[in-house]
Amino acid sequence: MLGEYRIEGRGAAEIAADVERAVGAGQLRPGQSLPPMRELAAELGVNPNTVAAAYRTLRERGVIETAGRRGSRVRPKPVTTGRDQLRVEVPPGARDLSTGNPDPALLPRLAPALAAAARAGDRRPVLYGDDPVDPELARIARAELDADGVPEAPLTVASGSLDAIERVLAAHLRPGDAVAVEDPGWGSALDLMPALGLRTVPVTVDDDGPCPDGLARALTAGARALLVTTRAQNPTGAAVTATRAAALRAVLREHPGTLLIEDDHGHGIVDVPLHPLAGATRHWAFLRSAAKAYGPDLRLAVLAGDPVTVDLVRGRQRLGPGWVSVLLQRAVARLWAGGAVDRAAVAESYRARREPLIDALARRGIEAHGRSGMNVWIPVPDETTAVARLLQSGWGVAPGARFRLAGPQAVRVTVSPLTPEDIEPLADAIEAAVRPSPARVYG
Repeated sequence: MLGEYRIEGRGAAEIAADVERAVGAGQLRPGQSLPPMRELAAELGVNPNTVAAAYRTLRERGVIETAGRRGSRVRPKPVTTGRDQLRVEVPPGARDLSTGNPDPALLPRLAPALAAAARAGDRRPVLYGDDPVDPELARIARAELDADGVPEAPLTVASGSLDAIERVLAAHLRPGDAVAVEDPGWGSALDLMPALGLRTVPVTVDDDGPCPDGLARALTAGARALLVTTRAQNPTGAAVTATRAAALRAVLREHPGTLLIEDDHGHGIVDVPLHPLAGATRHWAFLRSAAKAYGPDLRLAVLAGDPVTVDLVRGRQRLGPGWVSVLLQRAVARLWAGGAVDRAAVAESYRARREPLIDALARRGIEAHGRSGMNVWIPVPDETTAVARLLQSGWGVAPGARFRLAGPQAVRVTVSPLTPEDIEPLADAIEAAVRPSPARVYG
């Protein structure tokens, strides 16, 4: 059976555990077919329902997948580094505009907040069984969410936006389910979907956010969840407007069972208002992380959501890391409330680099997008050629393939490292990179 490996077990849990161990040890290979349920039941001397229950458990854990009449097989290993492999190697001396990092000069000093959090920890250490959410962080976050129109809801804390997204998806969905995602969208989130055994359904994005018609088609086609970025969308800089939010909410009301996940990672670095979708469906999660405004090493995101979703996330978290360090939560609370970041000044700083670049490209007849945040998205006829030519000119940009599913080719420019003196030379280089090479004349 299955070459040299023989599945063992009498109960469903034993059979599932045996298959899972064999997959982890490499004795069952990715893509390898499993025996039909009745055949395995006869081999093991158990009821076929027992094997069916074991296979169901394995599917729910993402260990195997079912391919209709072709039966069940070990799920192929997810390609979680595929988009990372598209990163540009920027040579010494070139300017790296490909990373998506914030400007370090705009990040606050962390030492005072960490020291204050440590002193609080000395007075009242966190012990097993304590509330996993710092009450001061919850109070500050709730007040700001109230001001932004996010519905009253329970809160929890995750280790950054991607961790929160993964936990919410895993709480509600199962391998094989489809998720409507922005196209173009955040590459790490796009890689996460196949790692969880989920299918992606692309929804076109314009400057105002996901397009309602595309979302309606995706949900009608069976997508069970929607992942949307409210502001500073990566890579396009899109921000959901009031009009677009109303249209998207109307679509979601027609599909109330949709799991809605909103990522407001741009909080603290944008100067456009928030128009949340939260509450338009039964199950939802609204995420607000600290990375862009306070530093990528602050792996923390506040998650507000409906009671069922938050309870599921907390319950699963208890079985893994337990909680996000309350020391870190206290430090972020102090940064958040203490004016460590002048949000208006930070937003203006990014705007003062982003908009002049877009204007300079427009004067050269080149389309570019970036309503908010730290990135500019530039459609190009051939992104491989554009990236290579820009590298030759001393500028490293990110290829659009890191962010696209079905959308047209483009490149992403992170404006964080730019100075006013860089704008015109960079625009010239982009113009030269996207224009067709002059035809050679042969005598």
